[in-house]
Amino acid sequence: MDMDRVTFRKSSFSNTQSSCVELAVGRRQTQIRDSKRVAAGTLTIGAKPYAAWLGAVKNGDLDRPAT
Repeated sequence: MDMDRVTFRKSSFSNTQSSCVELAVGRRQTQIRDSKRVAAGTLTIGAKPYAAWLGAVKNGDLDRPAT
């Protein structure tokens, strides 16, 4: 993924203080970065692991247990 050509997006649930995680989703990989520390770099994961993680999030598999 050419980092000069990607568009990072953040959740619409994020606040306006720029304290969030941003994603740039591509066909082969996804880049993840901290919006407060952009210069710190990105975490890169492949498309299949990203799809598995996203499925787990949508399914509620990663939700915190009720207290």
